[in-house]
Amino acid sequence: MAETQFITVGGAPEGYDARLILKEIESSNGPVIHIARDDKRLAAMQAALAFFAPTMPVIDFPAWDCLPYDRVSPHSDISALRMATLAGLVHGMPPKFVLLTTINAVTQKVPARGVLKDAAFKAQVGKRINEAALREFLVRMGFTMAPTVVEPGDYAIRGGIIDIFPPGEGGPVRLDLFGDVLDGARRFDPETQRTTEKLDVVELAPVSEVILDEPSITRFRQNYRIEFGAAGTDDPLYEAVSAGRKHAGMEHWLGFFHDRLETLFDYLPKATVTLDDQVTPTRIARWASVADQYDTRMFALKQKSRVDSVYKPAPPASLYLDEAGWDAAIAGRRVMQFGALKQASGPNVIDAGGRIGRDFAPERQQEQINLFGALVQHIRSREADGPVVIASYSEGARERLSGLLEDEGIGETIEITDFSRVGKRGVHLAVWPLEDGFEAPGLTVISEQDVLGDRLIRQTKKKRRAENFLTEAQGLTPGDLVVHVDHGVGRYLGLEVITALGAAHECLALEYAENAKLFLPVENIELLSRFGHEEGLLDKLGGGAWQAKKARLKERIRQMAEKLIRVAAERALRKAPELSPPDGMWDQFLARFPYAETDDQLQAIEDVLNDLDSGQPMDRLVCGDVGFGKTEVAIRAAFVAAMSGMQVAIIAPTTLLARQHYKNFAERFRGFPIQVMPLSRFVSARDAALTREGLTNGRVDIVIGTHALLAKGIKFKNLGLLIIDEEQHFGVQHKERLKQLRSDVHVLTLTATPIPRTLQMALSGVRELSIIGTPPIDRLAIRTYVSEFDTITIREALLREHYRGGQSFFVVPRIADLPEMEDWLKREVPEVSYVVAHGQMAAGELDDRMNAFYDGKFDVLLATTIVESGLDIPTANTMVVHRADMFGLAQLYQIRGRVGRSKTRAYAYLTTKPRAKLTPQAEKRLRVLGSLDTLGAGFTLASQDLDIRGAGNLLGEEQSGHVREVGYELYQQMLEDEIARIRAGKGEGLIDDDGHWAPQINLGVPVLIPETYVPDLDVRLGLYRRLADLTTKVELEGFAAELIDRFGKLPKEVNTLMLIVRIKAMCKRAGISQLDGGPKGATIRFHNDKFASPKGLVEFIGDQREMAKDKDNKIIVRRDWKSEADRIKGAFSIARDLAEKAKGA
Repeated sequence: MAETQFITVGGAPEGYDARLILKEIESSNGPVIHIARDDKRLAAMQAALAFFAPTMPVIDFPAWDCLPYDRVSPHSDISALRMATLAGLVHGMPPKFVLLTTINAVTQKVPARGVLKDAAFKAQVGKRINEAALREFLVRMGFTMAPTVVEPGDYAIRGGIIDIFPPGEGGPVRLDLFGDVLDGARRFDPETQRTTEKLDVVELAPVSEVILDEPSITRFRQNYRIEFGAAGTDDPLYEAVSAGRKHAGMEHWLGFFHDRLETLFDYLPKATVTLDDQVTPTRIARWASVADQYDTRMFALKQKSRVDSVYKPAPPASLYLDEAGWDAAIAGRRVMQFGALKQASGPNVIDAGGRIGRDFAPERQQEQINLFGALVQHIRSREADGPVVIASYSEGARERLSGLLEDEGIGETIEITDFSRVGKRGVHLAVWPLEDGFEAPGLTVISEQDVLGDRLIRQTKKKRRAENFLTEAQGLTPGDLVVHVDHGVGRYLGLEVITALGAAHECLALEYAENAKLFLPVENIELLSRFGHEEGLLDKLGGGAWQAKKARLKERIRQMAEKLIRVAAERALRKAPELSPPDGMWDQFLARFPYAETDDQLQAIEDVLNDLDSGQPMDRLVCGDVGFGKTEVAIRAAFVAAMSGMQVAIIAPTTLLARQHYKNFAERFRGFPIQVMPLSRFVSARDAALTREGLTNGRVDIVIGTHALLAKGIKFKNLGLLIIDEEQHFGVQHKERLKQLRSDVHVLTLTATPIPRTLQMALSGVRELSIIGTPPIDRLAIRTYVSEFDTITIREALLREHYRGGQSFFVVPRIADLPEMEDWLKREVPEVSYVVAHGQMAAGELDDRMNAFYDGKFDVLLATTIVESGLDIPTANTMVVHRADMFGLAQLYQIRGRVGRSKTRAYAYLTTKPRAKLTPQAEKRLRVLGSLDTLGAGFTLASQDLDIRGAGNLLGEEQSGHVREVGYELYQQMLEDEIARIRAGKGEGLIDDDGHWAPQINLGVPVLIPETYVPDLDVRLGLYRRLADLTTKVELEGFAAELIDRFGKLPKEVNTLMLIVRIKAMCKRAGISQLDGGPKGATIRFHNDKFASPKGLVEFIGDQREMAKDKDNKIIVRRDWKSEADRIKGAFSIARDLAEKAKGA
């Protein structure tokens, strides 16, 4: 066997090492495996390679994103990507490529090559396909069955249509079988479920490293018994695998499932290996921590007094490489160890000639020095040696930088996309997220970070839209309370097929008080809305109480709507000063912002600047998720106002938040002629007095404080902009006082989950709304685990954070749980110091404790949900939520958003009680939260949470019991209608007709989506709900096309259903409340027994020539309809004619 060639390469700073890898590929004429320290370095290397050689294939093999011996499985996207990479390596690759991986990934064993060779499934269009074998393959390869396919690893079978979401980039595929021949294959978009392209051949790779087929299960059972003796009944892992089910975290016993495991190196026997700086210490520490975690688990297993469920750890050597294993794996290869610094020369040591670039930190600290002047000097001195490249994080930053360099006198800068465009000399600007610059022979690279300090941006991946998670959680489940417009609150029992007039009709079964039942035809589903609470009294069917309740509420809503419109109208008539950004300083000010603005954020900033410039008082609500950059919107607005000579007041609900804002503002405004002052309990009396005086005589431009700012004694000289943060925490009195501050100042409100009330105002078009929905940093920063409370996992999480020099939050639902958890911390994690905080402490004491934690005096903050109120502690990156099932969705989301606000990976553990059953509602909430991993879902959550909590009252003082009476959706609907009506100036007259009714149509034809066509109940219900909102022919045709695309050819019943929906829309326009049709003709009743145009009605009856007559407030039209088709066509034409006549009214 060849000798291992170990070469140390000095002078290879990060960034430059990518060029060395490319050089190695050229000289060795084969692939290179590059091993990075961690996933952050891997991403940086990927960016560097893309810059230096955009055409070079780069394959990514990531590590699991969970810890060794965790109770959770790696994220499905990551497992799928790993398997797709291994399958690619087995089935053939180009001769030259880079395989990027991390030390954690490469020191972990993977399934052998033979396993992957056999584990691929190929199907060609037009060829026969064995459906049973395909199903078995999917189950064996780790795919999971789902009603609708939304993420990698899902599959769904509906009759002859099979949807599969394979791992990798492409997206899900839909196979159309005709008998056992593959009739067609197409790729589709998981959000809309519509086809995007046609395919000829489909290849599938496994999605999980554990393949659950018979031999693997048998092997697992044998190995498990050999290792741990006979398994008891309380071992959930053993039971699940024996039954062939997936179990969370079973991948950690990978060695038990396979005959033998290989390493990644076995897949590329001849490739050169290059190692990142510091890889060896990282690898040794990794093995030590794995061994340590194994010992801890074994020790815990021997303790008898456990509260947690059983965990029997597999020996570390079965899955991880120890020192000897590592040496054997790299034996006989060429291995290059990169180091950033120059090394002492010697055998097998070479110097690549790169050096770490200059850091402008000293210049940044001194305010007198012009930072960009220093940069230009440096560029000029380096230009003699060759070209200079400046790497910016984003297009916007690059543009700004080129402007600033021009101001400093560098005339020509060249914008480039990659290294091939770099000339012999000159200044080039590239978009390349490089951490630190470097200097190499004939090339200087300066990164934006060297100049401006830390930038917190990574490239954003294509995000799944939030909506498709939320539609699932909004479906009705049997047992939910719903509100029927005419009958009030009932309980939804499920879908039932009723046969009426000889035809099948699918209905929703509702239960009312005294066990009365009501069956609502599916095409009238829009009469139902969710009640929005889990408990409530059922109304009595046919009683007058509901109608009386509704009428009372209507009157109240009318008064409210009028008041609201008045408030908004008065505002619109007032004038406010026009404020616009000052020229030269604006760019310099923006360059200090350490993030790349997201599109939504830029849009919000533009909206705010336009509002300030409009001459009318701004009243804008900016909803953005925690950490999505709302503060930046406020900072820029404040800058514009202050530079225009107006005063700005920023009000936050707690002293801690006020301190935080003050820090941010002071930092950003340093060196500008603007005086920023804080005002809260933490400011000494003397300073506070000075600040107040400064506000009155105009010396202070920006003041940041708590509601102390609302005190009567504070006078502003010329307040121009009021910024309110986290509005949901101010009480009504404070809000009213804010309104009075001055009605013609500009008001900007920031909030993460808008309380329903503000959301409603925005929805009803009374306030302006900007939503920032895209996360700024790649928010996979928060890894969420949902599992049972497990002492060891949580202890390790807290200690890991402690040794990383960070802090943790530990959140419990009730004050009563605090002592128990305090005990647990003292007993199980004595190494960390903790501080307790909850809402019933005196405000002063609470603030002191929070501030002490903020200043880093304690490791763990043990608190109730007080944490959700906007704390921003960059060093806190671990969050443990005890009994997560007891929190509301928005609460959990807000709480979880408190971590992951800096560059380090954050962890959130949502724990539930061991071995206890969750309520369906709690399970749904945790599932939604687990899947909202990468989303900016605060806003969507607020609307979701409205469902769960109901909305507050819009006008402040009178809090609303109304919503409890009619349920949230109906309340919102009534309010919007009322506002629209007042706006349209319709005033009083139309009170009786509220537009909430639906025509009933009985033509004796089957109306349903058959179960054989759409088997999944939730999906079917969702389709009915969507159908109810469609009215025009075009919308219905689009819907039909989608159904054909998703489920195959439309059955006759569905076609009929579509037609009935069109007839219903016509009837609504004509004011027909009931249309019954049979072989002999039709009977028609009008809504409220009135027709919009009596003249038109007389004409209609006249046109029918003796075939129509009026009897007991009904119109009877005689016809001879032989078939169902005749009935449908005839009913449509009658409804259409009447709609025409009504329109003429």
